[in-house]
Amino acid sequence: MLLITCPYCGVERPEIEFRYAGEAHIARPAEPSKLTDEEWAEYLYMRTNPKGLLAERWRHAHGCGRFFNAIRDTVSDRFVTIYKMGEAKPDLERLVVEAAQ
Repeated sequence: MLLITCPYCGVERPEIEFRYAGEAHIARPAEPSKLTDEEWAEYLYMRTNPKGLLAERWRHAHGCGRFFNAIRDTVSDRFVTIYKMGEAKPDLERLVVEAAQ
């Protein structure tokens, strides 16, 4: 079982209290009505899905109910860092180097 620390509650809790909410830092188009069907489908469905570190959005559904971001290693399923909504995305290259040490 994964243990996740909510950055708002500050408590490490089991994963069943949280809900995955997709890839983080996806910007909504400024004028969606001006997009073609292909561009709209690209925004809605296409994600990076890398092998390695990925910025994700999570929600503490059975706790404070707030959304937060996390960097998770998709290979090991380990959370590398967790940060509040609105905070800058950490430098993934730096995190890769630190994880390797």
